[in-house]
Amino acid sequence: MAKCSVSTQTLQRLPMYLNYLRAIPHDKDSRTSSKMIADALQLNDVQVRKDLALISSGGRPKIGYNTKNLILDIEQFLGYNNTDNAVIVGAGNLGHALLSYSGFTEYGLNIVAAFDVDESIIGTTVNDKKVLHINKLNNLLSRMKIRIGIITVPASQAQKVCDALIDGGVMAIWNFAPIHLNTPENILVQNEDMAYSLAVLSKHLTKKLVGTENKGGIESCELPFV
Repeated sequence: MAKCSVSTQTLQRLPMYLNYLRAIPHDKDSRTSSKMIADALQLNDVQVRKDLALISSGGRPKIGYNTKNLILDIEQFLGYNNTDNAVIVGAGNLGHALLSYSGFTEYGLNIVAAFDVDESIIGTTVNDKKVLHINKLNNLLSRMKIRIGIITVPASQAQKVCDALIDGGVMAIWNFAPIHLNTPENILVQNEDMAYSLAVLSKHLTKKLVGTENKGGIESCELPFV
């Protein structure tokens, strides 16, 4: 099935569907319906059905999808079968953790090396990935035609690193630094805002606790949510 344009929300849900499908027992004849996925993930059945219709033509009314083929359709749509090479800039605690994670290859991402300015870690190896000095970044990007850069440096250094990655030919940036990056319109940037995620988690936890206290007769105010 030809790729089509989908919303960011759909792109965020597709890996959830894929993880669920991979986890359940299946063989070449197993079938899955959008309702099964929706019920398992506590999502809206209509939304799941619409999402799957965008990326797979294998669904049949009252029959569902062949599970194995649906897995392949989602993997193909997300590009997991096409491995992209990437580099990490910033080999501190977070960068080290990302380097240590071997699961990225399942999602079509191969981190080839990390870069830093800290002489105490330059030359070391993490998960068979070499930590190199930042002054070797441009050469490696050009030589290996790297198109994805991962930024895990402090906010004060992030823009400078971003500019260096773009100068080296990187077209997509996965940014873990807590700062907005200024980039040309043709550069894709995915920000991982941990402060935002923590704030949402904390708000929902507070609301849940407040609800529990209210049931016990403790008066409290309702928290606003957006």
